[in-house]
Amino acid sequence: MIEMSLARLAEIVGGTLHDVPDPDVLVAGTVEFDSRKVTPGGLFLALPGARVDGHDHAGAAVAAGAVAVLAARPVGVPAVVVEPLGPSDSNAMALEHDVDGSGAAVLAALARLARTVTSELPDLTVVGVTGSSGKTSTKDLLAAVLAPLGPVVAPPGSFNNELGHPWTALRADRDTRFLALELSARGVGHVAALAEAVPPRVGVVLNVGTAHLGEFGSREAIAQAKGELVEALPSAEDGGVAVLNADDRLVSAMAQRTRARVVTVGLSSSADVRAVDVQLDDQARAEFTLMTAAGSVRVVLGVHGEHQVGNALAAAAVALECGATLDQVAESLGGARAVSVKRMDVQTRADGVTVVNDSYNANPDSVRAALKALVTMGRSAATPRRTWAVLGEMAELGPNTVIEHDAIGRFLVRLDVSRLIVVGEGRPLRGMHQGAVMEGSWGDESMLVPDREAALEVLRREVRPGDIVLVKASQSVGLWTVAEALLSDVQDPETNEEHDR
Repeated sequence: MIEMSLARLAEIVGGTLHDVPDPDVLVAGTVEFDSRKVTPGGLFLALPGARVDGHDHAGAAVAAGAVAVLAARPVGVPAVVVEPLGPSDSNAMALEHDVDGSGAAVLAALARLARTVTSELPDLTVVGVTGSSGKTSTKDLLAAVLAPLGPVVAPPGSFNNELGHPWTALRADRDTRFLALELSARGVGHVAALAEAVPPRVGVVLNVGTAHLGEFGSREAIAQAKGELVEALPSAEDGGVAVLNADDRLVSAMAQRTRARVVTVGLSSSADVRAVDVQLDDQARAEFTLMTAAGSVRVVLGVHGEHQVGNALAAAAVALECGATLDQVAESLGGARAVSVKRMDVQTRADGVTVVNDSYNANPDSVRAALKALVTMGRSAATPRRTWAVLGEMAELGPNTVIEHDAIGRFLVRLDVSRLIVVGEGRPLRGMHQGAVMEGSWGDESMLVPDREAALEVLRREVRPGDIVLVKASQSVGLWTVAEALLSDVQDPETNEEHDR
């Protein structure tokens, strides 16, 4: 963050100083919401939550070097205190976190601080990415393709809500040239609020799928929410650029909702930036020709899954708009690897068992994409390999949840996945298991087990060298423990990671 005095910080966020002996003291470190990560000269966010109240850790944060605390009440150490918000404003700020009016006030103050700081960085280009799936992977690719053009700040993992979004923005300083952010939504107005906190100049909409369908009710409602990003962009005359997926009709229709210049990406021949001659290797890594108005170049991706082609096109379009050459884009995309954890992380044990840890989150679209990658890896080898899908619940699908889980079970049979382990209890998971059994007249090929321990027991007993195991579920299931346990079962003296091409 850029340096600023506590007096000015209080003015920006609309707070008052408490227990501050010197209002001119500078905040010169990072902004943190975890007191254990406070750096000297930093600012600590005292967020009250359901289980832990950050106000209780204010003293420890200052002792660790924080200049002050951004809080909703005096805490006995230097603090900028903001007044709690009313119920309506609190609901507007609480996109995901379980916070009351006090917590909402701190989040609102954080948003105001982020907006001011980023507005005072004239050389900074803010790029926002949204969509039902692929945001984090695309954000990671964006960071890779923009890096040759100047210093880039991007969030670790999926810091894409009302806390992580401004927290990431405040990592930018006067040397930063690009800020690559992802924006999530669990309701109409959420993307707009995030875009207001950190106004983007370039906006990317990847797709409109079925993630959070239970909360939105329809894909059209999801499109309404995702399109808030392109509505927030500046005009074409002021440098605004909207990168839209030409292959998704709900996304391409957003061109009518923005003042920005529109650049389309996709496999469609009408796309401004498109991929032709797409090929996959035996690790489901794509190679394609990138076609643009400026020419073409061959791209060989280092990340896994055919779905990464669309993500790479979006990243390429942004980089080209920011001044990158085609050769720079191709080289950067070729060198990019999975950065955020538990997303198509492909590793092979010493005994030849490959584990695909894609367990950070799941919705019907992302599960289908991962299953396609799994099958490609199994079939592309000189000797076909057995494929295992270890799947847990896909959350937040609303009244369609049983239907969607049943469809996934049937889909993987049609793909000819060798074995399925459905992990957990409840109607949706029984539906996935029964869908697989009914589609393929399966017997032991599909198993329904109650928990992660039972799934791991089956895998340890039946997986053999050469098999490929995909692990995927919504984050709340915690299925990554299965992937991590499988990888730790066989010790390899030399790291053998399939993503090290």
